[in-house]
Amino acid sequence: MKNALMVWGGWDGHEPKQCIDVFHPFLEAQGYAVRVSDTMDVYLDEEYLRSLSLIVPVWTMGSITGEQERGLLNAVQSGVGIAGWHGGMCDAFRQNTEYQFMTGGQWVAHPGGVITYTVNITSDDPIVAGLGDFAMESEQYYMHTDPGNEVLATTTFSGEHCPWIAGTVMPVVWKRRWGAGRVFYTSLGHVAKDFQVPEARTIVERGMLWASK
Repeated sequence: MKNALMVWGGWDGHEPKQCIDVFHPFLEAQGYAVRVSDTMDVYLDEEYLRSLSLIVPVWTMGSITGEQERGLLNAVQSGVGIAGWHGGMCDAFRQNTEYQFMTGGQWVAHPGGVITYTVNITSDDPIVAGLGDFAMESEQYYMHTDPGNEVLATTTFSGEHCPWIAGTVMPVVWKRRWGAGRVFYTSLGHVAKDFQVPEARTIVERGMLWASK
């Protein structure tokens, strides 16, 4: 049996526990033994972390200690997969640049707040295979991203809310490596109801399975 760890906390506006509750049953149905933690002290147990197949962090903003960060980064570098979404993974620990190096991106803005925008599938990778372009009513994330990411889906900013970014194409879904570990991320998923969009939910489900050791 594979082991997965889901860690939630930070800013409540992203509904971290509710989002975990969306995907916890899916992982169990795939044969994972799932542990859910509301403390990052779990990252201090190096032996436990290395026994995992997958870590799903859902912790917006906040702070992480050096020891907690090192435990997490070392686990992924050793081969444990990590998969996450929206601010729960890529607007966490804003002072921790090595964490951002691992995830491949950092949120910086969502012009207009909750708006309707289009996600464009740009790859035939199995994570997005068979999916067409789709609409989201949510936050359209503007991010600083790593050029080494393998981008699977994008969105284009209209410029309605920030005219100077009109036409900017921004990654929405990507995968990458951190040492021996697989890293998956999507900027979808501001709140739990966003995963009622079938494509958004499918992308996360497939991304978690891909990332898993």
